[in-house]
Amino acid sequence: MSATEPSLRELAARVLPLIDLTSLGEDDTPAHIQAMCARAREHGLPAAVCVYPEHITTARRALAGTQVRIATVVNFPDGGSDPARVERETRRALAAGADEIDLVLPWRALLAGDHDGARAVVAAARTACAAPALLKLILETGELAAPEQIRAAAELGIAAGVDFLKTSTGKVKVNATPAAATILLDVIAAHGGRCGFKAAGGIRSLDDARAYLQLARERLGEAWITPAHLRIGASALYDALLPQLATPA
Repeated sequence: MSATEPSLRELAARVLPLIDLTSLGEDDTPAHIQAMCARAREHGLPAAVCVYPEHITTARRALAGTQVRIATVVNFPDGGSDPARVERETRRALAAGADEIDLVLPWRALLAGDHDGARAVVAAARTACAAPALLKLILETGELAAPEQIRAAAELGIAAGVDFLKTSTGKVKVNATPAAATILLDVIAAHGGRCGFKAAGGIRSLDDARAYLQLARERLGEAWITPAHLRIGASALYDALLPQLATPA
């Protein structure tokens, strides 16, 4: 470790407030969500917890009195192309108590050349999701695959006024990668850093997290790396950092 490189404990402390602690299992129960939230209260609070819409109320009650935000997913994981459906899902999620909406872009429509259809879905969610609620756009970069398609999706999201560009659902074969993150962060930087970035899917270690922090730092600066701009969607990463936080300073 170099003189300027943080220790694992320091890195864990840096990463913890950037985490969206996520549980999107098809068999998640209220008891499972309660246990996840109780563990966060005991061991270290993340930026947000991300759960399916049916668990919003459970998570909000379990984290009452904290600053942890409640995130949920819409148009998930398929990325359908029905704006009316997306608007309904978004409004219901916000009414149930969500603070943040993670919306799947209609990436298949984008690949087919239907940019207007993709824009319509994002616009519907943006209309429903007004401040102070945040809208994160999941691009499913592993399915877009080609750099030009990832870049086009990022530009579409920023033009629509989303608050974050997010790599992945975590439900496909290829999820977050440094290569895709580089493209998204370059687009974000080119637009003045107003949009945030969320890496999600397959991020399990502090070394993984370090790589994404470094990519953001190189393009947008250390001061940009706050929960308002950078998130890491993970559950295994949370497990990995807790032992480091328990070590003596």
